[in-house]
Formats: sequence, structure tokens, C-alpha cells
Amino acid sequence: MKTLGKLYGEPISRPHGDPVAELVLTVLSQNTSDKNSGRAFVQLMRNYPSWESIAEAPLEELIATIKTGGLAQQKAPRIKRILKAVQERAPDWSLAFLEEEPIEQSRAWLRGLPGVGPKTAACVLLFALGQPALPVDTHVERVAKRLALLPPKTTPEQAHQYLEELVAPREYFRFHMLLIKHGRRTCSARAPNCQACPLEEECPSSFPQAESTS
Repeated sequence: MKTLGKLYGEPISRPHGDPVAELVLTVLSQNTSDKNSGRAFVQLMRNYPSWESIAEAPLEELIATIKTGGLAQQKAPRIKRILKAVQERAPDWSLAFLEEEPIEQSRAWLRGLPGVGPKTAACVLLFALGQPALPVDTHVERVAKRLALLPPKTTPEQAHQYLEELVAPREYFRFHMLLIKHGRRTCSARAPNCQACPLEEECPSSFPQAESTS
């Protein structure tokens, strides 16, 4: 991690304190770029004055609002179901109780929300509340497998538990951010730039790449 920190800069954790926003943004980010999901989130905030108004919005209207984020037909009803479930537990829309409960209890409550998996729950805990959880997205999973930090056939569900046991909790944010940057800028899915990678010598996946391009 020191090597990647020197290459990309050391990430600084600044939890924003809004778990509901993180829930919605993470749903919007599924299977799309940060740019597109960000646009959809901004449009959502512009069109609706409150979380309750989003929960009660006509479905087709909500779909049209977030269409720039992609897969709006699937994401809009999911967001509505999540917000209605949140409202039942917290009518004031405050999820402060997640900071007060043991983290596994908080994680279990988040995982119980409609359509919320391990990545979304971890994003809420880490980015909104600064709790020790490690989100594993496609970049983190890919890079971790190439570096042999995860077995090749590890499922996304297993990857969260495996990496949280492997990495020190105080390093979760740093590990997540640096592997994402590395996955986006160097260790891409289709054409990893192994020659520019500072981890090439210790990466077991780089050797076939080197042979195939020689």
C-alpha cells in the first residue's frame, strides 16, 4: 500500500455523515460511471425537496429523473423501497443509531433493506459514518485477485469478509481508495498496463501479461 500511496497520493477519510444519501448514491452508482451516477443524484436532489418526497414520487417520474444514471427502470423502484423501509425505522430520516450500535448489528440492519448487499452496506458505514467496513467493488475485487490477495473463485460476498479479515480495520479506507485508483488508472479490466505498474515484480498475474506482449 505504501507503493500505491506514493503513486496516487494518500487518501484522506472525511465521512460526510449522511447515511441516507450514501444509500441512494450507491444504488445509483451500480453498473455505471461515477460521472453518470453523480449527475443522476444531483438531478434527484434538484427535483425533490426531501427523502419523503422521493419515496412518495410516482415511479415513472422518478425513472425519468434518474435516467442519466442508467438502469433507471431497476434503480428507481429499489430506491423507493429502500426509502420507505428507512422511513419505517426512522421517521425523522436520521440513522444516527447506526453509529451507536455494534458495527455488525448496524451492518445487519443495512443488509436487511431491500436490495442492499455487502458493498452498499459497507459504503454507508465507511463513507457516511467512518465505521470500519471495507467496500469491495469490481475494481477492488479485480486488483485483489490479480495480486493473489483473494482466491480466484471468491464471490463478491466472500470477498468482503475475506478482505476485512486480511486488512487492518484502520486501513480499510486507504486500501479501498488506493485499489480503486489502481484499478481505474493502471490495472484495468481489459488491458492492464503492467509495464507501468509499480507492483509488477510482486504481482503473480503480471507474468503471463509480460510473456504475451513480448
